[in-house]
Amino acid sequence: MMLNSILLQATAANPIMQFLPIVLIIVVFYFFMIRPQMKKAKDHKKFIEELKKADKVVTSAGIHGKIVDMNETTFVIEVEGGTKIRFDKSAVSLDASKAIGK
Repeated sequence: MMLNSILLQATAANPIMQFLPIVLIIVVFYFFMIRPQMKKAKDHKKFIEELKKADKVVTSAGIHGKIVDMNETTFVIEVEGGTKIRFDKSAVSLDASKAIGK
């Protein structure tokens, strides 16, 4: 009986230990989920800003082409057969475009 009262006093005396698992979960979540996603978004934005005419790109829809015209928010790509299609800059897939060698 005395041991139980001592244990209750020890856990009640240190409320920080009750919140430690929650804090650790938040820290792990940040480093494994939020931070990598922010880095990926930053890299994608930098990639889009560096695009120029004659770069080969792949859109998120899987369309391969070469940039022939650009403005602030859109670009025109030329696909096989000389067809030209206008896309938003955000439609460029960073990973797929790097795979074809930009």
